[in-house]
Amino acid sequence: MSDGPALSVVVPTRDRPAALARCLGALARQTAPSLEVVVVDDASDDARAVRDAIASACPTARVVAGAGRGPAAARNLGVRAARGAIVCFTDDDCHPDPEWAERLAAACDGGAAAGTTLADPAAGRCAAAAQLLTQVLQVASLRKDSGSLGFAPTCNLACATDLARALAFDESFPVAAGEDRDWCARLAQAGARLHYVPAATVVHRPQLGLRGLLRQQCRYGRGAVRFRRAGGGLAGAAYHAQLARECARAGPGVAGLVVVAQAAVAAGAVRELAARRSSGR
Repeated sequence: MSDGPALSVVVPTRDRPAALARCLGALARQTAPSLEVVVVDDASDDARAVRDAIASACPTARVVAGAGRGPAAARNLGVRAARGAIVCFTDDDCHPDPEWAERLAAACDGGAAAGTTLADPAAGRCAAAAQLLTQVLQVASLRKDSGSLGFAPTCNLACATDLARALAFDESFPVAAGEDRDWCARLAQAGARLHYVPAATVVHRPQLGLRGLLRQQCRYGRGAVRFRRAGGGLAGAAYHAQLARECARAGPGVAGLVVVAQAAVAAGAVRELAARRSSGR
């Protein structure tokens, strides 16, 4: 990899060309020198719209065709195609700050690094509630003695490319739910640190109304069961205590949506358990 770019950024996408264009515009403004952008189009229905978005926002980006097998498989395709010594991950509905990739790469140190993800205020309260749940899970996993995390979402993550290839995302997770927790757990089991870089900021702008929030959190509940069956643990008391504090700061509107979201997580977990019982798994 010595003759290739120093950094690669992998962006999985599917049928969100407008969001992808905003993301790629932000990646085109990164301060990191010799940055390669790899877009994995995971079988978009309108592949031409995706390619047009790439051509307008970041014409130097490389495009890899996915087979519609979900974000875990798409990221693995992107990692295999990456030519940089370090690979960063973000999502197509995210807007990384200009110094994001450079800051994460500087902290990897042969392992992995993750930053801070913020909800775009323009995305509304449902997006704020969803991001609060993820951010609290991340911060609650921080070990104060080492400054390393037990969990980080894949929209704001970097890893040494050789390590990312050896520690592929588990493609048995079919949707964006639980595969990030599984990967972080296996990273820790491998003895690699996940360094926390709060200044490496990504703004997340999901298109979530109430129905979208409920569907998302139901998926997370199902993913949590898969993660648990794969040997992972559940969120502990520290998470719930921090969640209560953050809800108090966020105000009653967002706090109420968090409560509804947690009910959807529980419903998703029940559905997944029932499906496994009926199939004999």
